[in-house]
Amino acid sequence: MRPLAAIGNVNVDLILGPAEPWPKAGTELIVEHDELRVGGCAGNSALAWDSLGVDYAIAANVGNDQFGAWLKEAFGERSRDWPVEAVGTTLSVGITHPDGERTFFTTRGHLPLFSFDEVRAMLDGERLSGGHALLSGSFLTDALTLAYDELFDWADAHEIAVALDTGWPLEGWTEANQLKTVAWLRRCHCALFNEVETTTLTGWSDPAEAARSLKDAMPADAIVVVKRGPHGALALDRDGQEFSVAAPRVTVVDTIGAGDVFNAGFLAALAADMPLEACLKTGVAIASEAISTLPRSYGKPLSAFLEETTQ
Repeated sequence: MRPLAAIGNVNVDLILGPAEPWPKAGTELIVEHDELRVGGCAGNSALAWDSLGVDYAIAANVGNDQFGAWLKEAFGERSRDWPVEAVGTTLSVGITHPDGERTFFTTRGHLPLFSFDEVRAMLDGERLSGGHALLSGSFLTDALTLAYDELFDWADAHEIAVALDTGWPLEGWTEANQLKTVAWLRRCHCALFNEVETTTLTGWSDPAEAARSLKDAMPADAIVVVKRGPHGALALDRDGQEFSVAAPRVTVVDTIGAGDVFNAGFLAALAADMPLEACLKTGVAIASEAISTLPRSYGKPLSAFLEETTQ
């Protein structure tokens, strides 16, 4: 098993819903369920790795309040060296809707202060050599994002393959955000984007064509993954061969973090040197389990998923 690491956004998620219709100002709406849980792309992926029984390292930061202490407690020894910033912890309130979509209200909090110096102090590059690092939260971790060139240089020096999931930009996919993202992808060995992000970045309406356009902008051996929600996922391998996996039909509870959970399953299978189609199947299976359970479950250990996907 190759080493795994997550670098990026860990914050608090408060999930409420479903909400329908959207309330008018000054009114109150009673919803069916609520859940306070660890969130952020890096946090969601790491929790899934925990459930799968996968070893990993994680570089993140927290604020100096009760939420920060709670986040560190959730990750135990792995969070020992997380820096505590002199601000409140980032809080994201996710409002779910009956159709499975969601709306977020997020505070800036601690995430903009996360820096490359902090990442380098937390992660052992030699131990991670030959592995995969999930880089996430690009539009929330301001200080780290400004130092992405240094981070990519560090990863290259230690032969760590970076998998990028930027998340959705706060200002939307402006031309400037598209240009920045494509520049980052030129240094990455795996793109983990959803269908809307992929087609928006490339201008192609067909997800497979969009994936090929992204791959053309990346290193020759890069893998491009397009997460398609209820339609499963597709990917192009290092040689450009296309693979596609359908998603099972499930009763959706909430889709918040579904893509992050997919990332965890996909990268865990990739780190186990499984064929690309098996990696897709693992990611889809774990994400489908997560979005259809309350409290959230990630299913079986990784070994069980890998056994099923290769049958």
